[in-house]
Amino acid sequence: VPHAEFKAAHDHLLQQEQWIVDGFGSLDTVWQRLDVADTLVYLDMAVLRHYWWVTKRFAKSLWVPPEGWPENSPLLKGTLNSYNTVWLCHKKLTPKYRTYVEAAKATKQVYHLRSPQEVKHFLETMVTEFGG
Repeated sequence: VPHAEFKAAHDHLLQQEQWIVDGFGSLDTVWQRLDVADTLVYLDMAVLRHYWWVTKRFAKSLWVPPEGWPENSPLLKGTLNSYNTVWLCHKKLTPKYRTYVEAAKATKQVYHLRSPQEVKHFLETMVTEFGG
């Protein structure tokens, strides 16, 4: 998706009463989105887990194309880029996210999940609380 198209859709989405966004999108939109959100669910997993997920996606791609990837995507190049992105996020964004999330606890509903077990418990709680 061209960045201008993404940005327009993003800005429109933030005007809605309710919305859910997965991932950071782009650096010029993430902080705006975090500021507007009333609830944050932050999955703060160990960097090795992220590397495992990238590796697992690549291994599975030998049989099944990765979900959400364009057809005929260069899987090896995409995987190597993902490894680099994981490292850059870990070194540059993760500390900023953690600082933001700690401060946001004063004004927002924050779920700071640090393990698969915490994610499972969170999902079970949401199903119990809101049905599903």
